[in-house]
Amino acid sequence: MTAPLANDTFLRALRRQPTDYTPLWLMRQAGRYLPEYNATRARAGSFLGLAQNPDFATEVTLQPLDRYALDAAILFSDILTVPDAMGLGLRFAAGEGPKFDRPLRTETDVAALAVPDMDKLRYVFDAVAQIRRALVQNGTQRVPLIGFSGSPWTLACYMVEGGGSDDYRTVKTMLYARPDLMHRILSVNAEAVAQYLAAQIDAGAQAVMIFDSWGGVLADGAFQAFSLAYSQRVIAALKAHADAADVPVILFTKGGGQWLEAMADTGADALGLDWTTDLGRARARVGHKVALQGNLDPTVLFAPPEAIATEARRLLDCFGPVEAGAGHVFNLGHGISQFTPPEHVSALVEAVHSHSRQLHRR
Repeated sequence: MTAPLANDTFLRALRRQPTDYTPLWLMRQAGRYLPEYNATRARAGSFLGLAQNPDFATEVTLQPLDRYALDAAILFSDILTVPDAMGLGLRFAAGEGPKFDRPLRTETDVAALAVPDMDKLRYVFDAVAQIRRALVQNGTQRVPLIGFSGSPWTLACYMVEGGGSDDYRTVKTMLYARPDLMHRILSVNAEAVAQYLAAQIDAGAQAVMIFDSWGGVLADGAFQAFSLAYSQRVIAALKAHADAADVPVILFTKGGGQWLEAMADTGADALGLDWTTDLGRARARVGHKVALQGNLDPTVLFAPPEAIATEARRLLDCFGPVEAGAGHVFNLGHGISQFTPPEHVSALVEAVHSHSRQLHRR
């Protein structure tokens, strides 16, 4: 895995180094909006059959890169691999999303929780290594590979609720009624996530992203104590890991726009923004401390191509002048919808690359 990168624009942007244009990738870019993904998933037989097979995971990771001029690949996996390895019994119910057969509801459940043996997640690390090899063409690696994990808090939401939730009543009740139990879960999760991301880096991931998808459901104060503090613990562990110290870390909290300054102090190299945060004002708030990633509303991709290009240009202009120390990675404010017309993504990629090249030449 020593092939030079043919395109390192994404990594340069994360490190706030000069680039010729604004790099672009999409959260959930390998997904159900692509007919080729659906064909591979049908061959795999199930989502877990797809995610837990390195050959299939490699195939779907590369599919969007073969279709679009994206600037990074992201490992195809799921954020719930870690709690599954903890023995909580992950399954995907048709039409209902992920479910755990053994959620954490009692003091006994929480006391028994432990960091899993990383060998139980060997299929993830094998997929990372295989994808890195598959990205090499003619002696160079096409684009960098991103690894990822759910944040300790987001994983805890699924682990306590037993699946997705509309109101997070069960997990937030535990948080307020038994904060000791919640801190115990989060401590175990933070250690597990740190080990998991470090192992992905050891296998070949060149940047990693922490998805704090449900941090924004917390009240101010609770977010800092029960979400941010544990994401920061993960980042600190990665920066202390010899092989991971120079690997950029992206922290994304959906609904976290009010806490950007605190998030920028975690040691993350970049912050992901959802579409509710003004990109220019976010840049003014964090200065040159971190790069920014985002933040197009995914539903823009249902509009005609001309409207998509207009919104892309508006966001790039909103970020402001490209100067030394600035770093911007264009992305959506959350994952791409399965109903997105694939050709509309082509319009977005073209608009971002062409308009940003003009901005970077100024």
